[in-house]
Amino acid sequence: MLGGKRTGSRHVAVVLLMCLFWYVISSSNNVIGKMVLNEFPFPMTVTLVQLCSITLYSGPFFNLWRIRKYQEIPRPYFYRLIVPLAVGKLLASVTSHISLWKVPVSYAHTVKATMPLFTVVLTRLFFGEKQPTLVYLSLLPIITGVGIATVTEISFDMMGLISALISTMGFSMQNIFSKKVLKDTNIHHLRLLHLLGKLSLFIFLPLWLYMDSFAVFRHNAIKNLDYRVIALLFADGVLNWLQNIIAFSVLSLVTPLTYAVASASKRIFVIAVSLLILGNPVTWINCLGMTLAIVGVLCYNRAKQITKGREAPTLPLSQSSHIKYQPLEQQTDPYYRGSVNGKLSNGLHRATTMTPSNSLLANGSGMPSGTAATRLLFV
Repeated sequence: MLGGKRTGSRHVAVVLLMCLFWYVISSSNNVIGKMVLNEFPFPMTVTLVQLCSITLYSGPFFNLWRIRKYQEIPRPYFYRLIVPLAVGKLLASVTSHISLWKVPVSYAHTVKATMPLFTVVLTRLFFGEKQPTLVYLSLLPIITGVGIATVTEISFDMMGLISALISTMGFSMQNIFSKKVLKDTNIHHLRLLHLLGKLSLFIFLPLWLYMDSFAVFRHNAIKNLDYRVIALLFADGVLNWLQNIIAFSVLSLVTPLTYAVASASKRIFVIAVSLLILGNPVTWINCLGMTLAIVGVLCYNRAKQITKGREAPTLPLSQSSHIKYQPLEQQTDPYYRGSVNGKLSNGLHRATTMTPSNSLLANGSGMPSGTAATRLLFV
């Protein structure tokens, strides 16, 4: 009994520590990103640096952490879903940096609180999924809060608002369709992140060379080798990569609802830190709008939890893409629900071996279920 209490306390302590790291790294990433864009106004280049960070760091570290290798993905499926996902990630990342360049961090994150709204609308458009009335009502404080924050924003910029909305819509679409990819292919979450990062970089590099490269190389920070700007760019890329890794670790330790609440709390933390460090002017009505939007996100998560027991339509999958799981005979790790030996009926292979020495990072897509299970990819 005493050992169980100690284990539970240790688990809570680990979760709290990971959340603290997540909040600090995320807020640092946003503050540093804003500082970079203030001195180096090239959001496309900042996006390129982050994509390079995902591509360069993920492979060696994921191998070191013994995360299972890529699954075989049929070429038609790759072009039909993986490539559009990479393009969507690219578009969402670029517009996110444009919004961060044009408007304060606090306002950009307030606008991003509209992600539940886009999720509800897009799932209805693509899959005909209807939500209970309670879920629709929970969207009202989000819309109201963002509206108040927009009207009262001192540093308002229309391009910044539109970019933030496009970015939020893009991340929402990725969360929806990445869930289908994870179910269809059984690819590891972090391997999918790495794959999308590499593919996005491959697609984006020619566009960056044509649109941004000449202006970047003529900028004083690059011509004069301003080590401060270069160091900030490097730090922004590393922090963005770490943010995704820690978000995955937190998700693997808690339920989807707890993760959703932690994510909303993280947004509050990022807004507060940006206001404290960057010191952009705000009014009390503006703060009220930000608070109302974040509270709306918490209400939305609670509404989804309340209605979870009701039968809800799932994402449409082909008959040949359903994954059948078999229970493990000896499951000593409560967070490990990795793949089992076998081959999927759609021709995709499961991993045949798993290394239990690192259950936190080695487990497969059998993580806590729900849409929150894909949020780690696009934070």
